[in-house]
Amino acid sequence: MDNKFNEVFPSFSPFNHEFSLGNRLIDVFPNHFSFHPSNRSNNQDIKNHLRHLDNITIQVSLDPHSAVVVSDASIKNQVTTSIFHIHSHDKSIIKTIHHMVRVTSTEAELFTIRCGIIQATYLSYINQIVIIMDSIHAAKKIFNSLVHPYQLQLVLISQDIREFFKKGNNYYIEF
Repeated sequence: MDNKFNEVFPSFSPFNHEFSLGNRLIDVFPNHFSFHPSNRSNNQDIKNHLRHLDNITIQVSLDPHSAVVVSDASIKNQVTTSIFHIHSHDKSIIKTIHHMVRVTSTEAELFTIRCGIIQATYLSYINQIVIIMDSIHAAKKIFNSLVHPYQLQLVLISQDIREFFKKGNNYYIEF
């Protein structure tokens, strides 16, 4: 086998069990997650999306079995700062800040998503997680097994999400 891709993508494994057909998150748990992307092309679409986000946040804050994870990551002077807040039943539960160096913005976003999901799933009463972020393209990579440069992070996130979804049919994540 030619290992030239392992030099470029050191964590890529074409035989990784997490990404084999029929075993991907999208194949096993297709009804346990959803995405609500925004169209930033015109002001009316932005207003409608913000109204929809407000409605979701209000519904989740009233549900004692739901958590909202608000996350963001940014890079300045080659130092990445990632932050997430977790709110449940209209109370702030967790706030975490991480600093990293030499990572891409996508890697930082994936790391922040994973940390938020892990922390929210540690709350035993949570069965629905709403993740609010400005980088929906990073979240969609979790469910795309063809994104090889991020495979190591995707495998870890996939395992965490898989464990959360296995708890029952009513366990759900919205992005």
